[in-house]
Amino acid sequence: MSEEKKHALLSASSSHKWLVCTPSARLEEQFEDKTSEYMAEGTLAHSIAEFKARNYFFGGITKRSYNAQMKKFEKEEFYNKEMQIHTDTYLEYLKGLALQTSTKPFVAIEQLINYDKYVPEGFGTADFLMISGDTLYVIDFKYGKGVEVLAEDNPQMKLYALGALEQFKMIYPISKIKMAIVQPRKDNISEFEMPAGMLEMWGNTVVKVQAEKAFKDEGEFIPGEHCKFCKAKGICRARNEKNLQTYEDAKNTAILTNTELGQILSKIDGLAEWAKDLENTALEQILVGNEVEGWKAVEGRSNRTIKDVDKAFEILISNELAEEAILYERKPIGLTELEKVVGKKNLAQAIGDYIEKPKGKPTLAKISDKRENYKRSSAEEDFGKVGN
Repeated sequence: MSEEKKHALLSASSSHKWLVCTPSARLEEQFEDKTSEYMAEGTLAHSIAEFKARNYFFGGITKRSYNAQMKKFEKEEFYNKEMQIHTDTYLEYLKGLALQTSTKPFVAIEQLINYDKYVPEGFGTADFLMISGDTLYVIDFKYGKGVEVLAEDNPQMKLYALGALEQFKMIYPISKIKMAIVQPRKDNISEFEMPAGMLEMWGNTVVKVQAEKAFKDEGEFIPGEHCKFCKAKGICRARNEKNLQTYEDAKNTAILTNTELGQILSKIDGLAEWAKDLENTALEQILVGNEVEGWKAVEGRSNRTIKDVDKAFEILISNELAEEAILYERKPIGLTELEKVVGKKNLAQAIGDYIEKPKGKPTLAKISDKRENYKRSSAEEDFGKVGN
């Protein structure tokens, strides 16, 4: 997994921030990197994915050694069986790419990439590179399941591609770039293609300009969608002023037309998230001993738990409570858990005809959302008529 966050000020993974809000890079230097169970889980999954990819493409390891390494992975604190399913999905995608080529391709795994021609001190690590004929493939494995990440015009992927193109273009006649993000836990495999010349033009006309500003701590703070990933999101003054102005604009409207409704929804998008970030930041400050005027930390609500379930139930059963009727509830596990136990492909083959996905409830989304417009069923239309 890439260690670029620990070293590169203008990392590829944070480029969606500093390419837009150039001063954010230096601002974030003031904050320590936070770790979490999700990050540790992702790091382990990347290690397993890398190991499987190296074994397939480079070989040189016996079955015994392979199994021994897998057992080491299984002993890690954040390991779960689901990792095997999702890293296999990643490997199958890589295999498919390689098998499409007419000649044996060049392959690099966890390749150090320097894109410092465009970004001061810029470097990172690409999960998977492949070159076949005139095409450079750049593939990124993402284990997160929170936010779906798309390859289309993805700045992180394009920076990796710029570095790889600069590194290998003297050896291979690269004229086309194909980028892909494999995010198995979101059932997301996103692909994007662009000419090498267009990529270099973007590097020269956009990246160089913005990276120079970011490195020198120049430019203006520009709040936006990228704020949710910024370390300073809870105390950024520019974000604060933008959201307060949005509130002022929205509150002065008495009766809304549909046009005004859409405009105000666009303006207030993110206000709830901003408020939560302020709360979290205030709580963090109080917990480390700092005062936040008008606020304090208190103990929140919690639920009762049984600290020793086996012992507690043993006592209940000895008191002649009906074990089957009262103490235990028997019900089938959910589809996600079934896939972990049986395997996604095996489950589909065995009971695929009995699995259905009901139509989801209508939900509001921006017009730029790639999902199709919601279509009312005949039953919903009839219900609407009855309601009228």
